[in-house]
Amino acid sequence: MIRSIVTFGGYFEEFYYGLSERVQRKFDYALSLLKIADKVSKKFVKHIRDGLYELRIEMDGNIYRAFFIFDGGKIVVLFNGFQKKSQKTPPNEIEKALRIKEEYYAHK
Repeated sequence: MIRSIVTFGGYFEEFYYGLSERVQRKFDYALSLLKIADKVSKKFVKHIRDGLYELRIEMDGNIYRAFFIFDGGKIVVLFNGFQKKSQKTPPNEIEKALRIKEEYYAHK
């Protein structure tokens, strides 16, 4: 299976281009897995709720997350991302991603 990966609203780009080149490469690797793999390890992907997933990256002791959804099973739509500083994913980041998801479907 080959999935298309698209972004919505510029949120992911703003996050991604603020990262170091090494972290960007690791995100690129994880995104390539999303494109081609039928199943991706929980190391990289976790279901949050309501069809919202997080792409999980660790680099040099830092933790990074980017939210996404599957649209029609083939398109991965990336939303906001952030650097995680605590054990739990901050509820405000989840709520932001859910708002962006609503915007996406309203726009579509």
